[in-house]
Amino acid sequence: MISILVAVTLITTAVSCVNNEKPSAAAPQTFVLVHGAWQAPYVWDSVQADLVKNGNKVIVVKLPGHGSDTTAPHRLSLDVYGNEVINAIVQADSNVILVGHSMGGMVITDVAEKIPNKIKKLVYIGAFLPATGQALTDLAFSDPGSQLGPLLVPSADQLTLDVKRDSLTYLFINDGSQATKDLVLANYRAEPAIPFTNKVTLTNDAFGSVDKIYIKTLKDIVISPALQDRMIAAAGIKTIYTVNTSHSPFLAAPHTVSDLLIRVAQ
Repeated sequence: MISILVAVTLITTAVSCVNNEKPSAAAPQTFVLVHGAWQAPYVWDSVQADLVKNGNKVIVVKLPGHGSDTTAPHRLSLDVYGNEVINAIVQADSNVILVGHSMGGMVITDVAEKIPNKIKKLVYIGAFLPATGQALTDLAFSDPGSQLGPLLVPSADQLTLDVKRDSLTYLFINDGSQATKDLVLANYRAEPAIPFTNKVTLTNDAFGSVDKIYIKTLKDIVISPALQDRMIAAAGIKTIYTVNTSHSPFLAAPHTVSDLLIRVAQ
């Protein structure tokens, strides 16, 4: 576990409860990690290894229609994604720290509304964070700083979205090693489109009751830092960290991400 001194050199902490003393060792936690669009569980491999090495339990969720899952795109929705995460959480032997990246932020938001009593903390990493009544598309279309939109290629049936292959690693992991970029390309699949348009319904008693943390990705050209700031402000989040990476910090700087998650758990 890194000390406060090292943490400050790696990340900028904005409005968070951090002091100048090294934190005491925390009890083991259960983390549930939810990947984003055009990705799959493999992206969490290094972070998962770090968290487990530190004594924690980790559940990595594979969203339907991603990785090796062959669920047809027309059968997918935000509810289907959320149910997959809920099934993972209810099998845990304690309440969890639920982490979502990118589109995964929509999923963990929906899950927190449905089972807030099972979640200790919500952690958004370069993620969409909707208000009630919003869909991912509502947020994405409001982001002039994103470079993703012009590089999307819808399928003829409008059920999936491709990213132009020559732009894929530039968008998602332009600060990663060549090996990491090759890994992203090798695991790429077109993204189911329907969940992007599903709106969330949130209440103060449920979603509003869960402690929330946001980890901003400062070099993000998929979800711009400006949009991240707006979502953070709208949600009233007070504990904010930053990582100086692209949209995929768990690939570009996995140890920084795992150190932050360990800190968040304390």
